[in-house]
Amino acid sequence: MAIERKELITYLDQLLQPHQFNDYAPNGLQIEGAQTIQRIVAGVTASQALIDEAIAYGADALLVHHGYFWRNETYPLVGIKKQRIKSLMAHDINLIAYHLPLDCHPELGNNAQLGKLMGWVPDAHMQSSGVTGLGLYATLKEPITGAHMQQHISKVLGREALHIDSPLKPIKRIGWCTGGAQGMIEKAIELGLDAYVSGEISESTVHVARENNVHYFAAGHHATERYGARALAAHLQQELGLECEFVDIPSPA
Repeated sequence: MAIERKELITYLDQLLQPHQFNDYAPNGLQIEGAQTIQRIVAGVTASQALIDEAIAYGADALLVHHGYFWRNETYPLVGIKKQRIKSLMAHDINLIAYHLPLDCHPELGNNAQLGKLMGWVPDAHMQSSGVTGLGLYATLKEPITGAHMQQHISKVLGREALHIDSPLKPIKRIGWCTGGAQGMIEKAIELGLDAYVSGEISESTVHVARENNVHYFAAGHHATERYGARALAAHLQQELGLECEFVDIPSPA
């Protein structure tokens, strides 16, 4: 099966609703390649390693969560930026990226997928704006200790989660927002949650967690955001009959 580029972008825009977000980078088609798309490689970040995998796969499109042209990014096409774009254009590969829309989709999004993996059934969004929502929180069936939660997260994600402990406090209500959303710990506190999970941690996050008696888990930006692109690739393969391959380029961040 194959699809015209314009038709695929229209489908993705209808599915992910990027117009609902004030994002940090353009969503949708970022670099134009082949007009007809049959094979897609999906991944987290449009790194040179992922581009090389797309070339080897014979992909017509690279579909990622982290693309290019971020807010406040320098304009000149030099260094690795030049090399990445040159590689894509030389092989006529479309670069398609969705950032916040892929975090927030209620079924395929990074937050929804992480909750599903962890066995957390969402109560609601942590933060809502119109029809969009950022972050999720859930009420666990049974309280769990911080140590057991750290072990659970680490086992599911296959990497050691950093835990800022709240001694003697059981976890019954937990919130999460994937990637670099450590600042939303303030919202978790406002909601009265016992614990909050994100990808990254800042130095100040440690003190905010300790002083508000809240568990905090930094589980890795990449580790928490592997699942949206994978789910989206599977969706496109099932719904549109396209050849879609999710490629995970390991990252310790």
